[in-house]
Amino acid sequence: MIFWSIVFVIGASQALWLALALWRRPVNRPGNRVLAAWIALIGFDLVIKALYFSAPGPEYYKLYRFVGLFPFLYGSFFYVYVRALTGAGALVWRDGVHTAGFLFALLVKAPLFLQSHAQIEARFASGARDTPMLWFDVFLFGYSLSYVIAALVRVARYRRGLLAQRSDADRLSLGWIDTMAASQIVIWCIATVDWLAPTRWIDYPLIYGAVVLWMFTVGYLSLGQAELPAPAVAPPAPAAGALNGEDDARFPQVEARLLALMQREQLYREPALTIGQLARRSGYPEYLVSAVINRRFAGNFWEYINRQRIEAVRACLADSSDTRTILDIAYACGFTSKSTFNAAFKRSFGETPSAYRQRQAASGGG
Repeated sequence: MIFWSIVFVIGASQALWLALALWRRPVNRPGNRVLAAWIALIGFDLVIKALYFSAPGPEYYKLYRFVGLFPFLYGSFFYVYVRALTGAGALVWRDGVHTAGFLFALLVKAPLFLQSHAQIEARFASGARDTPMLWFDVFLFGYSLSYVIAALVRVARYRRGLLAQRSDADRLSLGWIDTMAASQIVIWCIATVDWLAPTRWIDYPLIYGAVVLWMFTVGYLSLGQAELPAPAVAPPAPAAGALNGEDDARFPQVEARLLALMQREQLYREPALTIGQLARRSGYPEYLVSAVINRRFAGNFWEYINRQRIEAVRACLADSSDTRTILDIAYACGFTSKSTFNAAFKRSFGETPSAYRQRQAASGGG
């Protein structure tokens, strides 16, 4: 177990450094402070496990069993982190409800924690083992994973809101949240295998070895995250006709105005264009601009702007006199991500940008 103790000490050191860095980081402060507290808790968990695995005995047994209940907090911490991140709000007293699972587990295990040191020593001397509690493990797995799923649902809703509001939504897509969630699910899968079919190579220390690896992943991703915008303020309510699914009489004028803004002023070239900015430039209410984009142009705001950008890139690639690199052209047309640009271009034209340019050059352009 000495090997795992060393691994856990390394992970705990990483947790301390990462928690301090996240706590001080000004970007996405509410979410990062929740994440800092969560990672500090994991660091404490790893320290206790390092001590216990280095010399298993009664001295650290209660602490070891106490931190063994922390997984009841990890799933809920993940959810609260996502809520603070996407809602731009700090913790409030009502968030205490998310500790209910941990408090319940603490109550269930209270008889163990109330034992005297002499009783714990006698337990070790007799070689007695803990009695498995199947229902308790099932509850832990279901409780924690439900929080992970709830967090991912919240992320999906936030992404939909970004796609309807911002043309650079891909840059703010919270991809690191997906990685964090997937890593947690992998850890839970290891725990499930250890629980249902224990083997020589899949055991309890390996679970927390995976936690240490997760710690390094979180450190790399969370410190490089982009600043997320505050939740968009809901636009004014539409007219009664729009609420009934009917097109507003102003739809043709709004559509024509949007086409003019895209063709003559090329607003799509602004990397961080928002639907609010477009609405102000058009002179029409935001809800009306959004309705026209959704119904007349068949897509959300992000898709609509990217179609304008893709067409502009296509025209440049077809122009043999334009000697800029493909990526320079893409950025000049408003794209902020190489991967988003490549995927959007191939989806629209069925080939990569470089293949399209080569084919146009071979055919003499046009």
